[in-house]
Amino acid sequence: MSDPSVPARPIIDLRSFTPARVALGRSGASVPTKALLDFTLDHARARDAVHAAFDAPRLVADLAGLGLDVTEARSQAVDRGDYLRRPDLGRRLEPGSADVLARAASAPCQLALVIGDGLSAAAVHAHAVALVRRLLPLLAEGDAVALGPVVVASGARVALGDEIGALLGAHMVVTLIGERPGLSAPDSLGAYLTFAPKPGRTDAERNCVSNIQHAGLSYDEAACKIAWLVREGLARQVSGVALKDESADRAPRRIGTFSAG
Repeated sequence: MSDPSVPARPIIDLRSFTPARVALGRSGASVPTKALLDFTLDHARARDAVHAAFDAPRLVADLAGLGLDVTEARSQAVDRGDYLRRPDLGRRLEPGSADVLARAASAPCQLALVIGDGLSAAAVHAHAVALVRRLLPLLAEGDAVALGPVVVASGARVALGDEIGALLGAHMVVTLIGERPGLSAPDSLGAYLTFAPKPGRTDAERNCVSNIQHAGLSYDEAACKIAWLVREGLARQVSGVALKDESADRAPRRIGTFSAG
């Protein structure tokens, strides 16, 4: 039997700690009408993000405004339906784009930057340019990282960056791409880093900086993490499970010279 002198533990409003759907309450055997309507709206936003058109020309113009050398490319996925049904097609370049990039590769570079629509073009439209604007000064300071052509890729999966990086002769590739929309974040951007990119690389060989959005990881935080991983990855000549993100605790090493192998 409980002791009446001990006050009951107060009920914590879990919703103040997380955007997840917890402590929604109930109305009879169901959830309240507002909770149901909020769920329906967020589900519609997530679906819209998946099917949204990718405005590659606008992105190219915005990036060129930052003084970058920008090239367009596309995967073997013919349209959005093809992209969603055949993930494998989004991992390989269509022949015309491969030829263009091969001609654009004048000399090996330390870093290739790929920006692809992924599963949320809305995320790329909302965050990619702002993130790149904060990333560029971090790559340029001190022992500057040599950035090759920037590629805007349509119909892209993460692994498309491996083929692009290999064609450009890049020692490392960073792919910024729209992540799979969730019911609390339809416009989340992810950054995937791969050392010595080439077709066939696995996810275990990549580092990921995810949840870049207004309610998640800020542009400044994401840019610092990406820049640290780029510099440390180039210095160690590794990425993925061999490279732990210690950006909050350590300064990156000097890059030096090396061969991508």
